[in-house]
Amino acid sequence: MRKGVKVAIVGGVFAAMVGGAGYGGYNVVTALNGGGGGVEKRTGPPSADEVRETTEKFFAAWEKGDATTASSYTNDAAAAGAVFGSFVDAARIADVEIEPGEPTGAGDRTVPYSVAATVSYDGKSKKLAYKSRLTVVRGKTTGRALIDWRPSVVHPELKAGDTLFTGEAAAPPIEAVDRDGKVLTKEKYPSLGPILDTLRERYGADAGGTPGIELGIRHTTTNAGDTTLLTLAEGKAGKLRTTISARTQAAAEAAVEKYAESSVVALQPSTGEVLAVANHREDGFNAAFQGELPPGSTMKIVTAAMLIDNGVTSMNGPAPCPDTATWQSQTFKNLPGLKADETPNATLANSFQRSCNTAFIKLIDEKPLTDASLTEEAQERFGIGRDDWKTGIASMDGKVPPSGGPNRAANAIGQGDVLMNPLNMASVTSTAITGRFRQPYLVSPELDDRKLATAEGLRASTASQLKQMMRLTATQGTAATVMADLSGDIGAKTGSAEIDGQAVADSWFTGFRGDVAAAAMSEGGGRGGEAAGPIVVDVLKAGG
Repeated sequence: MRKGVKVAIVGGVFAAMVGGAGYGGYNVVTALNGGGGGVEKRTGPPSADEVRETTEKFFAAWEKGDATTASSYTNDAAAAGAVFGSFVDAARIADVEIEPGEPTGAGDRTVPYSVAATVSYDGKSKKLAYKSRLTVVRGKTTGRALIDWRPSVVHPELKAGDTLFTGEAAAPPIEAVDRDGKVLTKEKYPSLGPILDTLRERYGADAGGTPGIELGIRHTTTNAGDTTLLTLAEGKAGKLRTTISARTQAAAEAAVEKYAESSVVALQPSTGEVLAVANHREDGFNAAFQGELPPGSTMKIVTAAMLIDNGVTSMNGPAPCPDTATWQSQTFKNLPGLKADETPNATLANSFQRSCNTAFIKLIDEKPLTDASLTEEAQERFGIGRDDWKTGIASMDGKVPPSGGPNRAANAIGQGDVLMNPLNMASVTSTAITGRFRQPYLVSPELDDRKLATAEGLRASTASQLKQMMRLTATQGTAATVMADLSGDIGAKTGSAEIDGQAVADSWFTGFRGDVAAAAMSEGGGRGGEAAGPIVVDVLKAGG
């Protein structure tokens, strides 16, 4: 047990007297918080004494390897028991010593601590050390002071559904390298951490390595591969070449760090190769590849292609922009600040570069358009929404379902039933400017003989018009301010997606510069140029 902790039995109840760092002395507590026997159930935030008592009992049980008792001091004993069970049994962690720090946060109820232990397996042992924190709350039914359970209490990298293990790794280690042979590590490129874990799981054997012995995290509720925490015996790493550009990846990592809940993807339009993927999110989710959110007006790229391909209008054809547009009893408006233009001389290019919602909604009633027209355009021309992409890791390739009623209009402006992520919108831009759909991928299909998705692509005239409208948006339209510092052949489309119950819209932006296309989203980031736009610009500046 940690130096400075003394255990006593008082009235048949376990209690602790503390002399450890940051806690100071306090009197022996004679009963569990909110205990029975006529003791009134306590309410309100736990007191300083309750925080000290609960954490000391919790730490003492943890140090002894008593998973059942440790879990009983949390507000979710069943979930805690599963993780503590894996800590003691599957992970083979022993000789645990926990050193608490000074309580912090509201009411001094958050306690940081350091964990030191030993991991042993098959005659091999290694020291383990890390830091984490916990918060003490009042139990809703018992009134006891309890640890607010979350897996990170046991280890900061654990998430819901995760367990610990020690043994031979499920897959050999890999040395992932970028397109030019530069080594990619999760330390240098944090966003790539879960992706590198998945690549190891999928391609470790193909890369020619041999597994080692390690302490790791097994993710049972996500598509990520095992995460290594400590290596007891080195395996042999196989080299795995990716399509990533280290320079572009570094720019993407730095760009998303400036905005909370943001993600970005960069592609090479001429090949479909992924140049960068980065996420800055509290949950660690790869929203760049797997997110499912309305993309706002960036969807107007696909909608404009549908209008052109079906002969409804053209870049220089009519697309008036009134203040409002009503579709099947639902009225749609433009973003604040957009000056409407009812004149018949307003063109599709003009409404596109100003991101006029009403212009697009007014046109979706024209023949031969149907409820399925946008779906067909997305699937057949852009390769979007067919659930057949094979990028090398888990990804979502967009959803554009046939929609009737008000959602037919909402879909046209990237709301309603349309769901996308930055990977999808970077691909949309790539298809728009080249006229050819090239399925994005992170690892060469030659490694595992997987078949990439195909699509018909765009007519040359349609692609030419889309590219020119995106150029106008970047130089004269809603993206002109944020794109001002970029040189060369550039284009863009802004987007703002309003989500029910969300005070601030999601920010979306997609653009290109030469042979690089990028798309970003920032949840709650506002208009397209306010958060997602600067992220894309930083990535485009880095090039391929």
